[in-house]
Order: sequence, then structure tokens, then C-alpha cells
Amino acid sequence: MTLPSTHLVYFTPEEKSLIQDTRFFETKTIVTQKVKTFLHQLQPALIQEVDLKSLLAPEGFDSKVFQYVKGEHLLDFPYLYLDFPKYFKKEEKFTFRTLFWWGHFFAFSWILEGLHLNQYKDNLLTHYDVLADRGLFILRTSTPWEWRKTSQYVIEIKKENQSEVKAVLKTSPFLKIHYYVPFDGPSLLTGALIQEAIEAFRLMCPVVLKSYGSFQGS
Repeated sequence: MTLPSTHLVYFTPEEKSLIQDTRFFETKTIVTQKVKTFLHQLQPALIQEVDLKSLLAPEGFDSKVFQYVKGEHLLDFPYLYLDFPKYFKKEEKFTFRTLFWWGHFFAFSWILEGLHLNQYKDNLLTHYDVLADRGLFILRTSTPWEWRKTSQYVIEIKKENQSEVKAVLKTSPFLKIHYYVPFDGPSLLTGALIQEAIEAFRLMCPVVLKSYGSFQGS
């Protein structure tokens, strides 16, 4: 029986070369283990940075809680991430996520939603001069689970676009602030990635520290 041509399965020369290349999966295994090691070393380093007395965390937040996740299909690309600090409960989110996304980048992100959301937004605007032009982005989508780094999804925090950032904050039901490290970044070659992660955490900390006032969006 001859199948219709639309049902024929064939492989291009590039695909044939790739499926015969055992080095890719050997290398992928090595890279995955290195990322796991990085995340397991980062978590205790972040513990040293967390001060429960200074963080504006939801009631019931436990600084001992963390989570490691490994998956294969973030827009068809493998990923690993560490959530620490971590708090998810219904509409409350207070999490610092370190994401390795194969083929894309490392991302360090605060994911914030819930009772203190207006305070987090206000903190960002209060410390805007400190945060601006430092490679930080906020998500401008309707869901906090978007990771792509294009202008359709994120807006960079810059001194000249404070009004645009404020407009995004005014309507967003959450706050997600990102710092990206590209795979050709120097810290991946020098072994300084943990230090860069800690510096990103410190840079974004003003957003999640206790202070007074409220986001008015005006």
C-alpha cells in the first residue's frame, strides 16, 4: 500500500546529521549537570542575602522553602530553575526564580503578586534612579509565565522611559522584574555566574524591601 505523499516521513541532510551526532546529548548531559551544580550552590548563597525582617513578604512566608524544577518544553526548549525565596499560595506570589533556558539565557526574576503588589510597584518607582539603565526589564503581558525577551513581552527600565514603565505598572495585575545573562556573557567563562546572580538579587532588592507609601498610578 502506497501512502499519500503528505504522509511520507523523510529527513533532511541536516536532520540526518544531527540524529547521528551522539556528542550533542553527551554535551547536554554535562551542561545540565553544571547547571544543577550552579543552582545548588546558588541557593545557600541566596540564604545569606535573605533577611526576613527587611523583606516585604506575605504572611506565612518561610525562608526555608525552595524548589528545583527540570523540564523539557518551555516553548520546546529544555529548562531548569530554582525558586528561592519561594511563596505561592492562591493569588499571593513572592518568588525569586533563577532560570536556565536552553538556547536562550539565564534569567533572574522576582515574581510578585498579591496583597503587597502596590507597595512593590511603589518601591520600584521610588528607587527608579537606582534601577534604571542597569539591564532590568519588567514583563508587560497578562501572565507572569512569559520569558521571551522581546519588546512585545518586556520593557526595559531606563531613565528616559519612566512614564512608559509607570503605565505598564498601572494596569498589570502582578510585577515581574527580570535580569538576563546571555550565554556569551563573560561570567559563564570565568566561573563568576553565582556572583552575578547575587548582584542581580541585590540590585532588585529595593523592590521587595519594606517601606511606606502606596502605588497611585497617577
